[in-house]
Amino acid sequence: MPKRTINDLRARVEAGPPYAHAFLAALRYDPRTGARELYGACMRQIRRQAAHWREELQALTFERAAKEQGFVRIAGVDEAGRGPLAGPIVAAAVVLGHPIDGLNDSKQVAPAERGLFFELLYNGPHAIGVSVVSPAEIDRVGIQSANYAAMYRAVAQLAPPPDYLLVDGFEIAGCPIPQCRIVKGDCRSQSIAAASIVAKVTRDRIMDELDGQFPQYGFAQHKGYATSEHLEAIERCGACPHHRKSFAPFARPLETGLLFPEPDEDSYSCAH
Repeated sequence: MPKRTINDLRARVEAGPPYAHAFLAALRYDPRTGARELYGACMRQIRRQAAHWREELQALTFERAAKEQGFVRIAGVDEAGRGPLAGPIVAAAVVLGHPIDGLNDSKQVAPAERGLFFELLYNGPHAIGVSVVSPAEIDRVGIQSANYAAMYRAVAQLAPPPDYLLVDGFEIAGCPIPQCRIVKGDCRSQSIAAASIVAKVTRDRIMDELDGQFPQYGFAQHKGYATSEHLEAIERCGACPHHRKSFAPFARPLETGLLFPEPDEDSYSCAH
């Protein structure tokens, strides 16, 4: 039987693993340099796949731990827009119907990919709750209370309600549902990553709409954050109705970042 051509072998390698043991052995001991190079490519593909599987398993560690304790409906919770000078806080709560390949923290995903994940989430067997807290409410109750309210209301949108929460960064004050604060949870839990995507895309779209109403501020570019361009626009035009008047430079902030310290470990209420 004639030997397979290098092009035929390359096509099989590029199709990806799993590779038959006999195929790998044939490549490894083939006298042709091109075939042996393809053996190296196979090994790299196998290592990449193994690393991907490890990441997927790690991304569901908290969900599996909660299920082992008897919880059934586990929601990831995250927010977007805590720090900007304009626009709302948006929180999302997501109960995944199944894992989603490649899903990660919204900050680590390109905008186009965020949009694709957003559509996958809304068109799949996933439960999603979203809450939007306006700048006026932020000014009235303060950023800390507004942040808690946004998350609490997002959770309340889920029906049936979840019986366990995985929350990015801190616990939701006043929420009676058992919960786990996970440090950098949007990178470590797919449920929280899903909530991060939903909250971020929802808020970005709101800011894009506001840009159409108030083009002088450039909301579509900076999404309300305190960039130099945004601060210059405020200096030039003053505040619009969607600016947070309790935030600098409009007023001295009554609440600071110390209200949301970066915890150095996960909360002890987590399922183990």
